[in-house]
Amino acid sequence: MATITLIGKDGCHLCDVAREVIEAVVADLPDAVADAVELTELSIQDDPALFELWWEKIPVVLVDDDVLGHWRISPHRLREAILAADRQA
Repeated sequence: MATITLIGKDGCHLCDVAREVIEAVVADLPDAVADAVELTELSIQDDPALFELWWEKIPVVLVDDDVLGHWRISPHRLREAILAADRQA
């Protein structure tokens, strides 16, 4: 199972784009892998610690708590990270 965490905030257009990239990549995965992906969204507006760490870099995407990237997310890198996490499971 891969856990994807999207850190952002409401009204962030890049966060919306990152969410779309995540959804498209997951939809394109084999069913067995896609079914094991868990997406969690966290807002820097709800957590002062997240705000302090990430306010200038949102959106931030983590795969299994490892930072995959921020600002713009590569679909290719995301797919590879999810498949690597699935192989390790």
